This record gives sequence, C-alpha cells and structure tokens, in this order.
Amino acid sequence: MGAAGCSETDAPDIWKDYSEWRETNNTWLSEQETLLGEDGELFYSRVSPVWAPNEYVLVHWFNDRAETAGNLSPMLTSWVTSRYNLYLYDGTRVDSSSKLKDGVFTSQLVNMISGWRIAMMNMHVGDTVQMVVPYASAYGASSTDSIPPYSVLRFNVRLTDIPAYEVRP
Repeated sequence: MGAAGCSETDAPDIWKDYSEWRETNNTWLSEQETLLGEDGELFYSRVSPVWAPNEYVLVHWFNDRAETAGNLSPMLTSWVTSRYNLYLYDGTRVDSSSKLKDGVFTSQLVNMISGWRIAMMNMHVGDTVQMVVPYASAYGASSTDSIPPYSVLRFNVRLTDIPAYEVRP
C-alpha cells in the first residue's frame, strides 16, 4: 500500500492494454458514488482534502462518528495502526492485515497511497469504514502482483491506534 503512480502518458501501452479493465473499474466507481443505503441516503460520503482538491475517496462509516469524535485523528506525519481488508472492484480480496504479525498494519501516513491518507486523516481512533479509492488516488497505471493497473480499490478499515501521537503546532 505504499505510494506509487504514473500518468497515462508515462505508459501508453498500459493505457491501451488495460482499457476494458479501466472502464469497468470507472463504471463501478460511478455506481458507488450514487449507491443508496437502506435509509435512502447516499451510502458513501465523498471526501476531498484541501491539499489535493482534485483527489477524493468515498467513505462509509460503520460506527456512530459521535462516539469517536473526541478520539485522536491522524496527521500526515502520523504513524497509524489499523486492521484492513483490501478488495478489487469485483470483490476479489487481494490483501489483508490478518496476514501480518498480530493481524495489525502499522505505517506512517506519508508513505501510503493518497487515497488511504485522505480517508485516514478524516477518521478517529475507533472508526471503522469502508473506503473506495479511485485508481488515480491509488496505484494509477502501476501494478503489484495482485493489483492490476487502473484498479479502483475498496478497503474495509478499522483505525485502532495512533502510536506516539504528535501535537499540532
């Protein structure tokens, strides 16, 4: 889940070779943006940071945010501890913190994909969310062993801790 990405002009063959995959992912993302919950309201909130207004993630909180509002919230330089499952748009699970020691993932936000940073900086310790990350805020035209280029990612995440929390200046 580290930072990565490149533009369409950096990889024109990948752009062409993955056109169908990219379009399918974009269609699914559009569907998620208008998905309604059981209450008839939008299931996801669109979250866009002031530091990157053209980027966004879709976030659905499973917990009552009022219950965690007083808890710590990470900053860009924070180290966070979380539990997560990562899926492709079609539901294929490609990664999970359950494979790690103690089933938790710890990393500094600044080293993560921008979509993860955007969502995490809007969470508080104890929040459990589902986030949908457009490929431009994930790995872009890059790929990993289990994530093809132009993949929209869906994470189920619980922010469990912010070790050594720093104080805002």
